[in-house]
Amino acid sequence: MLASSITSVNAVAERRYEISARSSDTFGRVLWSCRDQHFVADGPVQNGCPGEAVTPAELFLAGIATCGVELVQVIAKETGTPIGRVRAEVEGVLDPRNPVREDVRVFNSVRLQFELAGVAEPRARELVEGFKRR
Repeated sequence: MLASSITSVNAVAERRYEISARSSDTFGRVLWSCRDQHFVADGPVQNGCPGEAVTPAELFLAGIATCGVELVQVIAKETGTPIGRVRAEVEGVLDPRNPVREDVRVFNSVRLQFELAGVAEPRARELVEGFKRR
């Protein structure tokens, strides 16, 4: 009995994510790493940055989209729902002329749209709602 309790606790154990980022010799270019993966991000041209690599705002939105795809797949697997391809598209609007907050710049809106293949629409909606609750 005790072993199953420990297993249950481990299944919902705290997760820790570590990312490191540092400036480079190019103004506005950031080198960042997680685990053994290394990446480049550039601030946008309008900030005087190179704008050649993915921007921090795009990385933020990419995290939302990739999390959505992965979790929809996980929820489908957990519930025994056969599913085909899962696709997510995310769009963020940041309008400095119409700030949401005066103290920090945040997206005015973010829209996330899913496309699930091989599953009926009512079940697809349930899977997406499951993602939203996680």
